[in-house]
This record gives sequence, structure tokens and C-alpha cells, in this order.
Amino acid sequence: MSKNNACKTPRWRLLQAQLNNLDTAQFKAKKSEGNVQIVDVRTSQEFEAAHIEGAVHIDYFEENFWEKIEQLDKAKISLIYCRSGRRSIRVCTLMKNGGFDADKVFNLKEGMLEWMEQGGEVV
Repeated sequence: MSKNNACKTPRWRLLQAQLNNLDTAQFKAKKSEGNVQIVDVRTSQEFEAAHIEGAVHIDYFEENFWEKIEQLDKAKISLIYCRSGRRSIRVCTLMKNGGFDADKVFNLKEGMLEWMEQGGEVV
């Protein structure tokens, strides 16, 4: 296949289109509904610098990442975020394919970058 016939849409955009994506305002609203678990999938350094209050830290790059994800409560709504939204897209896709109810897994579309730009509170 020549480069001219290649798919123009990045793979991460295709994955994102199959998820429940929330902007900052929607994420805040969902967070306040209760029965939620907020999961920060950034590195330890990113998490320590600033994170959303109440977030559980599960580093996407850790060797035991999936084991930690599997320990999450599948009955709760999972709000997943990273820095820009790309790692969280992968995590939401893995969760969806790994037995979590797709209707209970939500991605913060533009990640912490957008969250902080929109005045989202951090710890």
C-alpha cells in the first residue's frame, strides 16, 4: 500500500471514537455523581506534581499495570485520565476489552492539559 492510500486518521483517534469521552465540564459533573473511581494513569512524577483530588494512581508504564487495573471495582464508574488523553484512550480500550462495562468507563478527552487550562482543581 502506498503512502497516498494510507489511512489519514491516526489510530488513537479511531480508538477514541469508540469510547465515552468527556470534556472537562462533563468530567467534573460525572465526578460529582458519586459511585465513581478516578484513575490517573500518568507517571509517578506527573502524579506527584499535580493530580485530580481523589484519584488513584496506576502508572500505565508499570510492569504490573494490568494487575492494578483489575483490582478496580467494576461496579463503579471509572473516570480515566492522563496528560493529554492518549494514554487514557489506550487504558479505556484495554478496560473495555478486559471485562469492564463499556458504559461505566469514561475518558477525559484532552487530559490534564485541558483540565488545568479550564481551571479544574488539582492537589
